[in-house]
Amino acid sequence: MTTTAVADNPEKSRYEITSDGELAGFAEYHRYENEIAFIHTEIDPRFGGQGLGGVLARAALDDARANDLAVLPYCPFIRGWLTKHPEYHDLVPAAKRERFGL
Repeated sequence: MTTTAVADNPEKSRYEITSDGELAGFAEYHRYENEIAFIHTEIDPRFGGQGLGGVLARAALDDARANDLAVLPYCPFIRGWLTKHPEYHDLVPAAKRERFGL
């Protein structure tokens, strides 16, 4: 059984996902005041097809919610994940949802 974990690494401005203790991917962000802008998500090809991108996106967005941060999904992966999960649309400010296709 594979063990995965997601943690915020503020020194690198990214959420990181590990699989059995090995870095499998990350979601880079830029924080400013009460906003978090996701700019790039990457999963190492060796870990592709395991659903880790979705696990990473959900954990990062759950953390944004827990910290009352408005989400700006510039990253195509995060934006695509959001389009499939309308229960997270409220994280994106209403005035900016159309811009991100939500």
